[in-house]
Amino acid sequence: MGSGRGCLQPAAALRWRTTSRSFAIQRLSSSSSEINIKFQTREKIFRSIKMAIETPAYIIGALTASGGTFGYVKTGSIPSIVAGLTVGTLYLLGGYRIQNRLSYGIELALLASIVLAGSSIPRAIRGQKPLPIGLSALALYGLFTFGNAWRTQK
Repeated sequence: MGSGRGCLQPAAALRWRTTSRSFAIQRLSSSSSEINIKFQTREKIFRSIKMAIETPAYIIGALTASGGTFGYVKTGSIPSIVAGLTVGTLYLLGGYRIQNRLSYGIELALLASIVLAGSSIPRAIRGQKPLPIGLSALALYGLFTFGNAWRTQK
């Protein structure tokens, strides 16, 4: 094969470079088509995990806050709006803190999941109605997602 851009070089032209924090394969030549494959450090992987879980926090927060507001508009239930906005705010604040890499973001979202599960799972078991069952599913998803993130962070 030719030596133009995009052509693969023989394995002998590659060297391995390792450090305690990263791993890379580079071509020995310093041309503009240098091969550079890096594996991320544990810290970068953790940051990407934290960035990936901000979205569920925002979605669950918006769902619980809007659900509490809808419950108030439909039935006039003050506990619905208070609980919905409180849990939704905890989720949204947790998502914001996760996104901006501030402390206690995962813990806030996990706390919101615990509060939501504690209030909705007993009602779902007792009443067998769709709304508490849906809230319980959201809470269990939050417990799983943010619980795993908290466990891997430690």
